[in-house]
Amino acid sequence: MPTRIPETARRAAFALTASLALFTTACTGQASSGADDDASKETTLTFWHAWSAPGEVKAVKDLVAGFEKTHPNIEVNVVGNMTDDKINQALRAGGSKAPDVISSFTTNNVGKFCSSGALVDLNPFFEKADIDPETTFPKAMNQYTQFEGDRCAVPLLGDAYGLYYNKTAFEKAGIDGPPKTWSEFETVAKKLTVPQGDTYKQLGFMPNYHGWESTTEHYLGQFSPTYFDQDGRSTVATDPAVEAGFVVQKKLVDSLGGYRKLEKYRAGLGDEWGPKHPFHTGQVAMQLDGEWRLGMALEAEPGFEIGVAPLPVPDDQVDQYGKGYITGTIAGIAATSKKQNAAWELVKYMTTDTDAVVNFSNAIHNVPSTLAALKSPKLTYDPRFKTFLDIAADPNSTTSPASVNGGVYLSTLQQLGFDYESGKLKDLKGGLRKTAAQIDTDIAQAK
Repeated sequence: MPTRIPETARRAAFALTASLALFTTACTGQASSGADDDASKETTLTFWHAWSAPGEVKAVKDLVAGFEKTHPNIEVNVVGNMTDDKINQALRAGGSKAPDVISSFTTNNVGKFCSSGALVDLNPFFEKADIDPETTFPKAMNQYTQFEGDRCAVPLLGDAYGLYYNKTAFEKAGIDGPPKTWSEFETVAKKLTVPQGDTYKQLGFMPNYHGWESTTEHYLGQFSPTYFDQDGRSTVATDPAVEAGFVVQKKLVDSLGGYRKLEKYRAGLGDEWGPKHPFHTGQVAMQLDGEWRLGMALEAEPGFEIGVAPLPVPDDQVDQYGKGYITGTIAGIAATSKKQNAAWELVKYMTTDTDAVVNFSNAIHNVPSTLAALKSPKLTYDPRFKTFLDIAADPNSTTSPASVNGGVYLSTLQQLGFDYESGKLKDLKGGLRKTAAQIDTDIAQAK
């Protein structure tokens, strides 16, 4: 079972973008300074990663051991449980103890990593190795590891979001299978909702944005928004997909009891990462979540059969049913490293060697990050996990594009969501216009 960082920690990572601004002065111009080492000579690399659970730490060590076996001249010093804040400081400071290779759970900071030069552009390395990222990685993962032509990161396993549902509750309510469109989803969610006084005995779905993984970007991923135009300006006020996503979520909130009633119910439910998660307990019959939830739910031994399916799509996009929102872990080479060619050998092995990616996926239980690994017969998984493999490989699956100031634009859009679902904001179109203007202002100030 994988351990993922809580949503609160992921949200806290947005704050790091302010300190990441220091990269601009600390690292600009260093991107090619260390790429003259001889990777065939004996050397030692330092690799920092964020995993901390014992099983995951072992999986990383096994991954590195596989690399050292194929590259006996390169020894890797592995350091785990490294937060983005620690990585940030080390990339700015450099020095003999700084990492040569890093991995991070926070894809939101790729734009700043790339634009500042904190991590080197890997395009020249891919070209020299005759590896085409466009045909190596799933489309969405390929997108979130680059910014304005600078590919400063590479996918290292991924996360795909789908729909978990209580099959027992579905059968009891006479529902044949998971809904494919949002209108079907609303109908199913209402059928699965069992009132009990002024609360619920069972809620079909918790639509509120505070409801664990039901963030604005995860909802909007099913509508395929653009977020920015070719000039880098926000399109949240002009792209109809964004407004449609907010309208669907608000309609769910209203039809399932209203914001205040839902929030009161949510306040008494278990947390996202414990065994008393409301989907595990049957208090919520459907859940928007990532691939890691399957292992956590099975470990909790719920008294019902778990079903897994893609999230619904807009009614006019039913032909794209099967897509989902994609994110994941990234890896990169520090601009301050003097061993960048050797570091590339490690990065290349961890992220493009099919067997290495498959073995790591089997151990961590996250989605493989290459198209070849997604199809590998060596993958071992619960049959339901294939839903997430298919979502990751789907060319219609989406992600949040990189921005020069990281995930600030997503945080701004999320605040709009909070105001709209609660009724504080009545004019959605006006709110989207103000939000777009704020996003543009924030980005201009970050440049």
